[in-house]
Amino acid sequence: MSRPPDLAWTVARAHLARRRTQNLLTVLGIAVGVMVLIAALSLTNGFTRALTDATLRASPHLSLNAYAPAGRDAALEAEMRSDPRVTAFAPFVADKGLLTRPAGGGRAAGVDFATLFGVTPAAAEVLGLRPEEAHLLRGLGPNEILLGEALARSVGAFTGDEVRLLNSTQRRTAVRVVGVFRTGNFLIDSGYAFTSLGTLQALQRSGNITGYQLRLRDPDLAPAVGQELTRLRPYASLPWQDLYGTLLDQLALQKRVIAFVVFLIVVVAAFGIANVLTLAVFEKTQEIAILRAIGATRPLITRVFLLEGAVLGLGGLLLGNLLGLGLSLYFTVRPFQLPGDLYFITALPVEVRGTDLLWVNAVGLGTTLLAALIPARRAAGVEPARIIR
Repeated sequence: MSRPPDLAWTVARAHLARRRTQNLLTVLGIAVGVMVLIAALSLTNGFTRALTDATLRASPHLSLNAYAPAGRDAALEAEMRSDPRVTAFAPFVADKGLLTRPAGGGRAAGVDFATLFGVTPAAAEVLGLRPEEAHLLRGLGPNEILLGEALARSVGAFTGDEVRLLNSTQRRTAVRVVGVFRTGNFLIDSGYAFTSLGTLQALQRSGNITGYQLRLRDPDLAPAVGQELTRLRPYASLPWQDLYGTLLDQLALQKRVIAFVVFLIVVVAAFGIANVLTLAVFEKTQEIAILRAIGATRPLITRVFLLEGAVLGLGGLLLGNLLGLGLSLYFTVRPFQLPGDLYFITALPVEVRGTDLLWVNAVGLGTTLLAALIPARRAAGVEPARIIR
């Protein structure tokens, strides 16, 4: 009675060797499900990361907004300068405005609303714009403006054009377009415009600032850094996660829905294991009865069929991981193309995460073992006396 584990493995291996075609199809079914699940999660991760990166190109990681507009805060600036988590900061003035371009030169008049940011040259280090766009931002002079690409198209303004600006205080001025920027996020590209800090302060007839914009070494730390910097100070912390929380929640929900739908493929493949093992129980009923008659226990018979299910499941998971990683690598080398007029990116990036791989394999193995448990318990319930008689 010291050899039950060896006997269980011997019987399981013999069963598996006799149904190679069925076993191969079952393994392939699990592998395809795992492959699709890994590829879908990796593509979703890549899409989320691309959208986040695009959003943070023209948005700071953290904004500190004064409860009451005031001048620059020397003590706060000193603390931000000494904080190793802060890589750059810049004061800013925020406002809303109406941009209009008079008709002329064969073009109809253009008009659109914009969110205006008056910034200093230091803002080029805070934002993640492209080098040529950062150069334009750094060189903004009095009555000069940098428009989002979609906003520029809406207004019909080209580089060098003069547009009229009406701000929230109902004051007007003329500004010259020095260029456009593009983040890839349509909400930002169609609504943001940058001008010099002095231009907006002159429109508001005030030397006050709205607050500070910060860039961090780790954007995920924005809530914690903001809470520490605003403690006992008249500032409200606005991390980028709060500003775009709805978008992040939608992307997270999208990933969960995709994962659940694709996981159903793995569940269907796991039922394939249950079908194969159930058929094996019917075919091997007499063999099971003989084993029970010569002393094989119910736990031993259960282990035989659980081992078969584990081998099929592990084989499918291993093959599925290789295929899934291979497919992800293929999409990395040759990205999945998207129509540029519908999405903010023309190619779908891929991001494989170790946590996703662990989750997929753990859930996949658990599902296959549960599928194998049903026929295993049925086999263990065979009564030798009734069958042999």
